Formats: sequence, structure tokens, C-alpha cells
Amino acid sequence: MARPTVRTISRYLLRQHVAPLGFALAALTSLMLLNQIAKQFGSLVGKGLPWSVILEVFVLSVPFIVAVTLPMAVLVAVLHVFTRLAGDNEITALQASGVSVARVITPVLGGAAVVALLSFLWNDQVLPRSNHRLRTLQVDIQRKKPSFTLKEQVINEVVPGQFFLRAARIDPNSNKLKDVTIYDLGDAERRRIIGADSGRMAYTPGGRDLYLTLEDGDIQAVNRTDPTQFDRTFFRTNRMRVAGIGNTLERTEHDSYKSDREMSICEMRGMVALARREADRAGADADVAVQNDLRRLAGLVLVYPAPPPYVADTAPVGLYCHALRRAAAWLGPKAAAAQTPTPRPFRPHPQPQRPTEHPPFGPARVPPPAAVSQAQSRPTLITPAATVGEEQRRRSAEQRAAMYEVEIQKKYAIAAACIVFALVGAPAALRYYRGGVGLVIGLSVAVFTVYYVGLIGGENLGDRLIVGPFVSMWLPNLICAAVGAIGVWRIRKPGNTR
Repeated sequence: MARPTVRTISRYLLRQHVAPLGFALAALTSLMLLNQIAKQFGSLVGKGLPWSVILEVFVLSVPFIVAVTLPMAVLVAVLHVFTRLAGDNEITALQASGVSVARVITPVLGGAAVVALLSFLWNDQVLPRSNHRLRTLQVDIQRKKPSFTLKEQVINEVVPGQFFLRAARIDPNSNKLKDVTIYDLGDAERRRIIGADSGRMAYTPGGRDLYLTLEDGDIQAVNRTDPTQFDRTFFRTNRMRVAGIGNTLERTEHDSYKSDREMSICEMRGMVALARREADRAGADADVAVQNDLRRLAGLVLVYPAPPPYVADTAPVGLYCHALRRAAAWLGPKAAAAQTPTPRPFRPHPQPQRPTEHPPFGPARVPPPAAVSQAQSRPTLITPAATVGEEQRRRSAEQRAAMYEVEIQKKYAIAAACIVFALVGAPAALRYYRGGVGLVIGLSVAVFTVYYVGLIGGENLGDRLIVGPFVSMWLPNLICAAVGAIGVWRIRKPGNTR
């Protein structure tokens, strides 16, 4: 049992970190959110979206920002608190009372472990759902307005099969067009080609119709029944209405597709198991291909084994997924069991067996199975690269498994970064406490840059199967933890904090 004095010191140190942690988290999240708003606000407002949808986009952007800024906030809070405590000689007083530096850092690491657990649950449960909703909403927004899907110098199909538009320049913010050519095929009797020097697009309040205001152009019309009839009309200003554009935001209710960043750990473990089964199956097919290639060379019958039946594995993988499954079953409502009538057993009628016909000489001839007959009907050429396709399948399956495994390890590694950053920040602040705010900002930026550059590079190497998933994601943590442990070892004795 810990002594009352030690417990008091631990509570005091943890209370000192609460306010800086909250302030750092709010400040860093706000800065990154403002950067996100600055990049997307102009395009979102230019689409004529309601303010509730724009606000929803930025609210859904907060979870992945918090997932990055939470470990950063831990480092900033630890640096700030320990530089202040060392500057006010409180660390010196604790050491004079017999409290070691390791005993001072231990409760901070315990608090960082609690933050790491919350970060892990946030990254695994909240972040995938918000990423999925954000991606779905962004896809719906991209489909909303034709002016943002139009490409310059390309004939764009505005109304399928009826109305085509080409523009040399398109300004998505103001909906202005330059050097416009329109192909109007809506009239079955005639075809029109409309050219204009410039134009502007606008939409009805309901968002279903498109209005085009064209300036300085001409209209060329050709009668399909009589091609000799050709009309050309010049105009200074021409206003057109194109109905049925569908400029309304249609929200997707159910989107079953999920990327790796939209899945929880349990879902990704299921995908890893599926990819590994596919890789094993490709390896077995490669062995069969080599065997058949040798059989072709020897003039033997080829072998085509039947594929194993697919059985969907819905059992959770790992203790964590088992615990989540049990918690969901305990908290959620129990599924009602539907009562279905028991079907009567089917009894086939006996069929009379025909006597086996024997040939004049020898035993009865057994007809060959379907697999053998198909094998004999195939060409017996020796394949130079019999396993190329199977190797590509195996490689692709291994890359999919590695991609999901890297994402799983990244969730663990980013959560553990809260503990690692606390271990790095405490000895650095105690050693160089005279740095003040400059030390907090400079060391934070340096650690963030090195850590996240290593994380991004490791993710790329892990996805390409160059480095294992665990090493690719945990190497920055291990390096930072080693640096922090060395720092704690160097300041372990009294007087080394100065």
C-alpha cells in the first residue's frame, strides 16, 4: 500500500496536467480544424449546400483530427508542467524530501496510460464510423452539382444522351464558363450546335433545373430529315433552361463499402483472415498447376480438385473482439427466435436398377468422371510459366492482409504514443527547464515531425510488404521510448536535473 504522502504527490502531479492537457488538445484541434475549414469552405459554399450539411462535414472531420492531436497534447502538457515545476524548484524540494525522479514520473506515465486507453477506444470505435459517414457525405456532395464534375476541354454529358457541354475554362466558384460549345440532341427532328464566347450557370431554387446564360455566340441547326436545311442564328445573349439536372443533395442511406480506415479492429481482423485464406488457396492452386504441368510432360491425366466449400467465419478474432462481442450481446436487446414449421422428411421412390452391360471381352467399362473428361479435352501443351496467375493472386492477397494488419497496428501504436511522448517529455523538461515556452514549442514540433514522418513512411513500407506490419508501425514508438528511457536514466540522480 502506498504511503499517504506519495499518494498526495501523485494526485498533485496529475491535477497539474489536467488543465494543460485540455488546453493543448483544444488548441491543437482548433488549429487543424481551421486549416481543414480553410481548404474546403470555398468549395462547399460554392455548391449551394445548406449550412447544416457544411457544419456536418466539419463536425465529422473532428474525430480524425482528435486522433492525431491527443498524443500531441500529452507531450505539450508534460513539457509545460515539468518545466514549470522544475523552474519553481518544486522538483528540487521533492528530491530533497527523498522522492526520486522516477517516482515523480511514474504517476504521469500512469495517467498517460489512461489517456492511451481512451485514445485506443476512440480510434477503434468512434473514428471508423465518423470516417465512413464523412466519406459517404463527401461522395454525395460531389454528385450534387454538375459544375464541379465538369472537366475542361472535354465533352461532358450533362443530360444523358441529350445535352453535352464543352468549355475551355470552368470556374467552379462563380460558375463562369469560357469558350462554350453545346451539343443539343434533345429534339428528334433537328440537331443544334451552340457556341458562345462565355457563359454563366445558375440553378433553380429547387435545384432540379440548370439555367445557362450565353454571350456572343451563334446557333447552328440541321434538320435530320432534310440535311440541306441549315439555319445559323447569331445572338448577343442567349438564355437556356436545361431541365432534369438533379442539383439536389441525395443522401446515401446504406453504403456497405468500407475502406481500411472505416473499419474497426475486429472487422479488419476478419478481412485479414479472409485474405490469408485466399493466399493459401492461391498457393494450393499453384501446386496443382505445377503438378499438372509435369503431368502434361509425362502424358498423364490432369488433376482438377474441387475447391473447398466456402464457410463464412463470423467468430471474433482475439480477446478484445470476444470481449466486445460479449459486451454488445449483454447490452443490446436479445434477438427473437422465429418459430418455423419442421419440414417433413423427403423419401425418394426407389428406382429400378438396370443390369450392367458387359462388353464381349473383359470387365465392364466405367465411364470417366467429368473432371477427367474435361482434362483430356484440354490442350496438352507445356506452359512456360504455369504459376504466374496463382502467384499474382497470392501476392495480391498478402498485400491486402498486410494493409489491414498495418492499419490495426497503427491504431495500437498511435494510442501507445501517449505513453511514449510522456516518457520523452518528462526528462527533457526536467533537464532543460530553463527553455520555457520555446522548449515546449520547439521540442513538440520536432518530436511530432519525426514521429509522424516515421509513421507515414512505415505505413508505406508495410503496405508494400517490405517491412512487417508490427515493425513498420511500432518502430517510431520504440525509438522514442528508447530516447525517453535514456533521458530518465541520465537524470535519475539528484542534481542531474539542472
